[in-house]
Amino acid sequence: MGTLGKAIYSVGFWIRETGQAIDRLGSRLQGNYYFQEQLSRHRTLMNVFDKAPVVDKDAFIAPSASVIGDVHIGRGSSIWYGCVMRGDVNNISVGSGTNIQDNSLVHVAKSNLSGKVLPTIIGDNVTVGHSAVLHGCTVEDEAFVGMGATLLDGVVVEKHAMVAAGALVRQNSRIPSGEVWAGNPAKFLRELTAEEILFISQSAINYSNLAQVHAAENAKPFDEIEFEKVLRKKFARKDEEYDSMLGVVREIPPELILPDNVLPKQTKVSTQ
Repeated sequence: MGTLGKAIYSVGFWIRETGQAIDRLGSRLQGNYYFQEQLSRHRTLMNVFDKAPVVDKDAFIAPSASVIGDVHIGRGSSIWYGCVMRGDVNNISVGSGTNIQDNSLVHVAKSNLSGKVLPTIIGDNVTVGHSAVLHGCTVEDEAFVGMGATLLDGVVVEKHAMVAAGALVRQNSRIPSGEVWAGNPAKFLRELTAEEILFISQSAINYSNLAQVHAAENAKPFDEIEFEKVLRKKFARKDEEYDSMLGVVREIPPELILPDNVLPKQTKVSTQ
C-alpha cells in the first residue's frame, strides 16, 4: 500500500470512528429509549502492540480466522475458517504450502519449567486437520497432524511423521520420521506406508488448490454474488431429459463450474 493508499485508508478509518462516536452520543441522549446494536470488532489480522502478522500475498486467510501478533505465514499456505493463531508471548511461524484447517488453535509458550523458549514452528507442506491444538511445538516439513489432535509444549513431529486423529502428544515427545502415533497419551502405532507418505504431500497440494477457490470467492463483490445467485436459481430448474427431447443444449455458465485443479488426478504409487 503506497502513501496515497495509506492516507485514504486513514481518512476512511476516522470517518467510520467518528460516525460510531456520534451514534454512541445519540444513544446516551436518548437514555432508556434507544436500541443498541453492538458492532463486531473482529479483525482477521490483528496487532499486539508492535507485534504484527506478516502474511505472504499468495496465502489465504479465511475471513473468520484470527491471526494475532507475531505470526509469519508463507507463500501458498492457508488458514481456514474459525482458526485462531495467537502469537502474543512468543512467535508462530508457518512455512509455504501448509494448511491449518477449520477451528484449529495455534498458540505459544513464553517458556517451559526448564526455561526453554517455546515458539510454534510449522514447516512447509504440512497438513493440520480440523480442530487440532498446537501449543509451543514444532511440526517439520510434510508432516501430518490429524483432526482433533493435541500437541503440547516441546513436541517435535519430524518430517513425514503422522499424528493420528484425536491423539494427545505429551510434552517434549518426539515423533520420528515415518511413524504414526495415536492414542491418549500418544504412542507409536506403526510405520507409515509409501502411499501414506505420498498422501501427506498430496493433501497439502489439494488444500493449496482449494484455498485459491475460496480466496477468489471471498474476493467477489456484492453484485457478482447476487448475479450468481440468480444464475443458480435459473439452472437449478434445468431438466436434461426434457431439453433433449426439444433438442435444446444449455451450457452451464463458467461462473458455476468448479475448477479442475480442486480435485487433482490421483497418482499411482509403486511400492517396489
